[in-house]
Amino acid sequence: MSGSLLLDLIDKICVIVVAAYLITRTRRFSEVLDGKLTPKNQGALILIFGAFSVFGTVSGVEIAGVIANVRDLGPMIGGLVGGPLVGLGAGLIGGGYRYLLGGFTGLPCSIATVLAGVFGGAVYLLNQRKFVGIRGAVVFSVFVETFHMLLVLLISEPYSEALMVVRETGIPMIASNSIGMLIFAFMISNLMKERDTAQERDEYFDELEKKKLELNIAREIQQSFLPETVPLLKGFDLAATSHPAKEVGGDFYDFIPISENKMGLVIADVSGKSVPAALFMVLSRAMVKASATGNPTALEVAKKANDLIAADAKSGMFVTLFYAILDQEARTLRYVNAGHNPPLVLNGVTGDLTLLKTRGIAMGVMDDAEMEEREIEIGEGDVVVFYTGGATEAVDERFNQFGVERLVETVRKNGHLPAAGLVEKIIDEVLAFSRDAPQFDDITLMVLKGEKKG
Repeated sequence: MSGSLLLDLIDKICVIVVAAYLITRTRRFSEVLDGKLTPKNQGALILIFGAFSVFGTVSGVEIAGVIANVRDLGPMIGGLVGGPLVGLGAGLIGGGYRYLLGGFTGLPCSIATVLAGVFGGAVYLLNQRKFVGIRGAVVFSVFVETFHMLLVLLISEPYSEALMVVRETGIPMIASNSIGMLIFAFMISNLMKERDTAQERDEYFDELEKKKLELNIAREIQQSFLPETVPLLKGFDLAATSHPAKEVGGDFYDFIPISENKMGLVIADVSGKSVPAALFMVLSRAMVKASATGNPTALEVAKKANDLIAADAKSGMFVTLFYAILDQEARTLRYVNAGHNPPLVLNGVTGDLTLLKTRGIAMGVMDDAEMEEREIEIGEGDVVVFYTGGATEAVDERFNQFGVERLVETVRKNGHLPAAGLVEKIIDEVLAFSRDAPQFDDITLMVLKGEKKG
C-alpha cells in the first residue's frame, strides 16, 4: 500500500514541479532571490505557494478517511525563499483550506501546514535571508513532515486511528514531500548558479571593456608622444618606428636637436604595461629632453635624467634607455647604455658586428647610478640598429624567441637597404616568425646608416 501511495504522490509532485519551473523564471521570483521583498512580490508568492498547498491537498490520496498529500510543500518553499511573511501567508491558505475539509486530523494537519511556512521563514532568517541550499532544504522537509506526524498523534482522537493513519501515510508523506523539496531546491540552486554565472560573465566583459579602453588610452598616449617625422641628417640615413602590441608597453624613441651638427638619439623601454607604463614613458621622455638642454655630454644627460626619474619613480617602475649624441661633422656617436638592449653596429666594409655595451643600470632604480660613456665612428655603409625587447623576445607558437641571432642575420642580409627599408624588413621578419602567436610587447626600432661623405 505504501509503495503505490508513494508513486501516486510523486505523480502529483511532477505537476507542481512543472509549474514551479515556470514560476522561478518570472521577474518577481528573481527579485525575491535578490532580496527585494516588496509587498507586491511577497503577495504574489503567498498566492502562488498557497495555491500549491491547496493543490497538494486536492491531489492527495485518501487512506482510511485521511488525505495523504504534499500540502506542506508550498508553505515550506515559500518560507525558505520569501521569508516568514510569505511562509505564513501560504500556510494560512493551505492550512485554512485543509481545516474546512474537516475530519479528525483536520486540526493538527492545518496547524502543521501553517507552521511549515513559519518554520521555513525562520530558517530563511537564520541563514541571513538566503536560500538554505539543496541539502538543508531536504533535511528541513523531513523535519517538518516528521513534526506533522507527531502533531497528528498528539492531537487527533481516537489515538488508535491516528496511529493507523501515521503508519499508513507517514513514510510516503515524508518521502514525497522530501522528493518534491529536492527537485524544487535543485531548480532554485541551478537558477542561483545561472544568475551568479551571468553576473560573473557581465563583470568579466565589463572588465574586458575597461581593459580595452585603458589599452586604447595607453596606445594614444604612446603614439602621440612619438616623433611625427624623422630629421634629415648630413651624411646619414635615419628611420624609426614603433609597432604596438595588444598589451601596450612603454617603448619610445626620440630625436633631440642639440646643435647645428649634433642630434640626440633616444630609444627606451619602460617596465610595466598599459596606462601606467604609458604615463611613465611620458615622464621619462620629458626628463631626458629636459636633461639634454645646454649641449651636455651623453653621460651628463643620462645621469641627470636618472636622478630626476628616480626621484619620481615612487611606483617601483623603471626604464631601460640608450642615449647617444650623433656628431654629423665628426661622424661619431657618443653613447650611454642604461640597462638597455645593446644596439648592433654592422661594419659596411668588413661585415664585423659590434654591440654597443657600457656599464650602467636601468634608470629610476637608484640615485647617482654609475654609468659609462663611449664613442664609435660611423663609416660609409655602417649600420646601427637600435631596438627594444619586443623585437628579440617575440615568440612563435612553441614559445621560441626570435632572438638576437635572427636579428643579426636579418641585418647582415639586408644591410644594403635604406634605413627605412631595413626597419620594415626587420618588422616583417619578426611578425613572420611569430605568425599567429600573440605579440606581448611593442616592437620599437631605429636604424642609423652612414652614407657617402660629401
